[in-house]
Amino acid sequence: MPVTLQVNGKVHKLNLEPRVTLLDALRDHLDYTGAKRVCDRAVCGSCTVLLAGKAVYACTVLAIDAQGKDIQTVEGLSTGGKLHPIVTAFVANDGLQCGFCTPGMVMASKAFLDRNPNPTYAQVVQGMNGNLCRCGSYMGIRRAVLQAAKELKGGKNA
Repeated sequence: MPVTLQVNGKVHKLNLEPRVTLLDALRDHLDYTGAKRVCDRAVCGSCTVLLAGKAVYACTVLAIDAQGKDIQTVEGLSTGGKLHPIVTAFVANDGLQCGFCTPGMVMASKAFLDRNPNPTYAQVVQGMNGNLCRCGSYMGIRRAVLQAAKELKGGKNA
């Protein structure tokens, strides 16, 4: 069936089976490979994208249900060759090791900071609890979110 998705500001017209998930549409049909398939059960958060500004697990959303909503992937965060402050904060704070969970963590961070631009450390711990990192980079991730919050308050790449 015809499906139209708006990903990172671009409109994509696809023909998909009704059962195709947003994750499969992004990765297999549109070559947006930042969101990763890990658990495929809405547990780990590695497939996190923003759907109408809200963090969702792309493995649990049907592509057909994402029509008419703005979809943002990690590929759409950085513009004009300039990295988003969340991405640079992850690098500066060693918020990654293997990097597999990083795109989902970055997108969850973006959604969290959009809702709570001035978080405390405890709020970051609670707000990021829906994403898992097998390497255990949580301390760096939490520092990265706090650093990005400070940078975004300055209006840089918001």
